[in-house]
Amino acid sequence: MPARPSATPSPVPPSPADLAAAANRTIPDVLPPPGTPLRVLFCGINPSLYSAATGWHFARPGNRFWPALHLSGFTPRRLAPAEQDLLAGYGLGITNLVARATAQAAELDPAELRAGGERLAALIADRRPGVLAVAGVTAYRTAFARPRAAIGPQPEHLGATQVWVLPNPSGLNAHYQPVALAKLFGDLRLWAMAQHRRRRNRK
Repeated sequence: MPARPSATPSPVPPSPADLAAAANRTIPDVLPPPGTPLRVLFCGINPSLYSAATGWHFARPGNRFWPALHLSGFTPRRLAPAEQDLLAGYGLGITNLVARATAQAAELDPAELRAGGERLAALIADRRPGVLAVAGVTAYRTAFARPRAAIGPQPEHLGATQVWVLPNPSGLNAHYQPVALAKLFGDLRLWAMAQHRRRRNRK
């Protein structure tokens, strides 16, 4: 289990000028070192301006990703976005369908999402996570041409990787409140644990 840092960072929020300058900026994926287990790769739609300004995924205040990750049991405590590098120690990673930051996901066009799906398939082939969890059902439908996709496990795989769809954890998504979101994250965690045990028993 990763050691808890001696002090949790207390970041200064980006200014309006910082946010404006972050448009179209990209931030690196968070991935375990090559050759180490990647149990679940979480995939956002694209970085917010707040995330691009800070360099941290799901960093915008009010985003429920980090609380849901903890309440579902993926992490033993709630991590701050600035602690995202600790995820590798839990076999978790983060990427995005589209790399460039925008003020709203609605600014992305379908072609960008489809190209993002192709890039994501290449990343999956390289890193082979146990599960790909896309956080945003509408973006998933467009990126992978699955117009009827719903929240939960999907019938298709990317190689040997099972695909799940989770709700967008943005605080603007009023359809899923924190408790409901944590329950769906928890369903994914339990499924991933069961799959890991099955693979281990086959060896």
